[in-house]
Amino acid sequence: MNRTVSTSGRSRIVIETGTPRPEATTIVERKGLGHPDTLADHLAERLSQAYSRYTQETFGAVLHHNFDKLALLGGASRVEYGAGEMKAPVRVLVNGRAARTCGDSEIPVQELAEQTVRAFFAERLPELADHLDLRFHITANSSPGAVITDADAPERTRWFAPRSVEDLRERRALIANDTSIGTGWAPHSPFEAFVREVADAFSGVTPFTREHPWCGSDVKVMGYYDGEHADVVLCVPQKSRFVPDRAAYLANKEAVLAECRRIVVDHLPGTPVDFRLNVRDVPQKDELYLTYTGSSIESGDEGVVGRGNRVNGLITPLRPMNMEGASGKNPVYHVGKLYNLAAARLAHRLHEETGGHAEVHMVSATGEPLDQPWRVLVRLSRPDAHVETVHSLVLETLAGFPALTQELVQEGVLLS
Repeated sequence: MNRTVSTSGRSRIVIETGTPRPEATTIVERKGLGHPDTLADHLAERLSQAYSRYTQETFGAVLHHNFDKLALLGGASRVEYGAGEMKAPVRVLVNGRAARTCGDSEIPVQELAEQTVRAFFAERLPELADHLDLRFHITANSSPGAVITDADAPERTRWFAPRSVEDLRERRALIANDTSIGTGWAPHSPFEAFVREVADAFSGVTPFTREHPWCGSDVKVMGYYDGEHADVVLCVPQKSRFVPDRAAYLANKEAVLAECRRIVVDHLPGTPVDFRLNVRDVPQKDELYLTYTGSSIESGDEGVVGRGNRVNGLITPLRPMNMEGASGKNPVYHVGKLYNLAAARLAHRLHEETGGHAEVHMVSATGEPLDQPWRVLVRLSRPDAHVETVHSLVLETLAGFPALTQELVQEGVLLS
């Protein structure tokens, strides 16, 4: 392994070449679109986007906010063959902070949040749209660090109550809000891509789900691959009103398994794969993964931001990863969002450039320039990688945060 160390501004950039490739053994998980944790992640991000767009269009800047502590508390439902109903609503805890004013102008924070929540569930789980209990815990409290003296009030006290957009520090310089880590790697292995394909085939709008309206979206796939053989455990719910009896439920499970085998042929040809589907089912007792809405959030389960898929859409304990919940964070200067997304994208560019495995780790120091991470570590499997080109791609990525912010705000990028 070779190591090159350089500095750029306040950043120390380390590039290692000839590092070991990942082992063949792979453990990978993906939670589908209707999983409570995915719902929480995606809803938090929708809230950030809605607030960001409103304030940018109204004031010319994204005002300070974060919705990354959102939680969903499961309701109660009753299911039977051919029917079902909600018995108690899902509680949506919109937790976070957001500026409620800019100068003399009021920002309709709660109205924006309510509209966004209701529109999200109408799209993602329409059966729940009329069964939501919304609770708002959105403050405009100042961050710690403002010491009151006889002088003017510290700038920090105006972060969530700016007199105008000129009070926003990021208008003058983009500063990292926290000490945190962003991690990315590439490429996905064929098995990792396969697990994602399986989860999406049953939880998204696909030919299979259009043909089979009984298929619910609270899908979870866990895969293990040892380099020769793969084992997959998956959960795929069914919607009760489309399932007239036990026999229909069991037949639908066979349809799911048939689709899984088709995906194997397309994505892992020649690889033996064993599937276990809805392993908690006890058919003779009618204990089945049968739901009214297609998601366990209808009945007791909970969802919390940051507990689901990472920014790259997977949960991969044998790969580098971190615990940041990126969804719902401010897209202007929150490193827990920006560094993870930037690291993932840079890793893919480095893989395309070198043809080998690439890892990128960006470490921020709170209060320092956003585009000058405290540490940047790049690891490349190719021993002959051109270090100068790699260094240039790192600097190009670091210079691109303003454009990345606009992409997150305007294009609605899903982070998991």
